[in-house]
Amino acid sequence: MAEILPRRSPGPLGQRERILEAARSLFASRGFETVTMAEIADLAGVARATVFNHFGSKGALVEAITEGVFEFYALLLENAWADARTSTPTLVRALFDTMGFGIEQFHAFYRGVFREIMKIQVGLVEGGAAAKARARALAKLEKLVARGQAREDLSRDFEASDLAVAIDSLANGTINHWLYEDTSGSLRERMLRAAGVFLGPVASLGASAQAEPFPDLLPPANAQPTAPAAIPQQRARNRRRR
Repeated sequence: MAEILPRRSPGPLGQRERILEAARSLFASRGFETVTMAEIADLAGVARATVFNHFGSKGALVEAITEGVFEFYALLLENAWADARTSTPTLVRALFDTMGFGIEQFHAFYRGVFREIMKIQVGLVEGGAAAKARARALAKLEKLVARGQAREDLSRDFEASDLAVAIDSLANGTINHWLYEDTSGSLRERMLRAAGVFLGPVASLGASAQAEPFPDLLPPANAQPTAPAAIPQQRARNRRRR
């Protein structure tokens, strides 16, 4: 596991980052339920008490990791926003494609993360850092949709906020169904089909957008919320799709 954990500067911030790296790595390989705080401490190279000093419970550690997943999603949306040339329908499909591939690679990790996301969605967890990170990501998605409407490649018959919630709900619903109910087939392909269902009555560009290549929305590897090796692998697959 050493290659997954980059060297950090000494001090509390470095310790916290190492703990999060160790937890992500263990959760990715074994899921949330079986990993203990002692194992996380051992992999991070700190005392068990240090883990509890930074995260008072395993639940607090899981929330911090869930917050990181939302922050990563927000980075994808920021990269989509920074792309002023690609049509909004293609950016939406690229978002669904990127999420689908990443979650396929770390099935056990995301089973745990999306349990926490579902708690936020149904209001069981309010006001926490992860809930606030989700709200920020949803605001970025609404901003992207509104730009698409202004450019007339998304329909103006709907409020941007409603379209953003619809995209978010469809993505999460598709992911949850694959994670917990039916893991047959590729999540990536299922996500692309779901994006097509959404875009059918909403996209204004029709067939021309279908032929547009997907942009690379991935942030640098050190921003990946799971194992950094996933980003080069996904970029290679993206190049093969073009």
